[in-house]
Amino acid sequence: MSAAPRRIRTATLDIAYEESGAAEGVPIFLMHGWPYDPRCYDAVIAPLCSAGARVIMPYLRGFGPTRFLSDKTPRSGQQAALGNDLRELMDALAVDRAVLAGYDWGGRAACIVAALWPQRVRGLVTVNSYNIQDIAGSAKPQSPEQERRFWYQWYFQTERGRAGLENNRGALCRLLWELWSPHWAFDTASFQRSAASFENPDFVAVTIHSYRHRYGNAAGDPQLEEIERKLAQKPKITVPTIALQGDADGVLPPEASERHAGFFVGPYQRRILPRIGHNPPQEDPQTFASAVVELLRA
Repeated sequence: MSAAPRRIRTATLDIAYEESGAAEGVPIFLMHGWPYDPRCYDAVIAPLCSAGARVIMPYLRGFGPTRFLSDKTPRSGQQAALGNDLRELMDALAVDRAVLAGYDWGGRAACIVAALWPQRVRGLVTVNSYNIQDIAGSAKPQSPEQERRFWYQWYFQTERGRAGLENNRGALCRLLWELWSPHWAFDTASFQRSAASFENPDFVAVTIHSYRHRYGNAAGDPQLEEIERKLAQKPKITVPTIALQGDADGVLPPEASERHAGFFVGPYQRRILPRIGHNPPQEDPQTFASAVVELLRA
């Protein structure tokens, strides 16, 4: 049973988030991916609360009840926006230091805060390891098999792809769930609980901008340019990190992250999860929760 969403304002967003556990506990931010939402963490919450944590699960920009404060703010999905949103949420909640955990877009936000503001991070659980994008190198082709996995990203570079997401978002997102987690037998009700978050009025705009910006095909928000410049330097992550990698991940398979250790100069462990795809907290909540608790107690 999920907690009722709360709301808090940052400089640009009215962020909806769910909170569980002890108010005085060590804060843990659980960051969802695309196209998912906080429901992916429902089975992770209880073990974290039992460990005495304060669990905070925000809806990312473009998802669920989270809204932009101004019509004039660019509907950016660039990586700097995701990382800055998390940092500003921590500020708004007066959280000085926390454990950060996430995957996909949420894992990127967590990696960015850990890399640029390490004093704010007690520990990091990241799926697919180092999730900060190399935009300058994005034109370099990858293997044909990896390019095939990225078909949806090429689709979103086109106006046809934008229209496809707008008109078929439920069917398209469900297809991606199936392709990305081939051994996960989720049911329709589970998908629908998260799909409600894709009806956010900014979901399509933020999504399309994210996938175009990462390939240099859309300008970024000028307010975030300084953060993007720092991320272009591929900053190292110094905080204690556990990197989880599903061996059946249909987006980024194990070979995509096996050489990421050099980006981590603090304590670092990489763990392969058998038969798990792109959404470990929902596919294997106990393993995900155990990794977070390990850092909580370190």
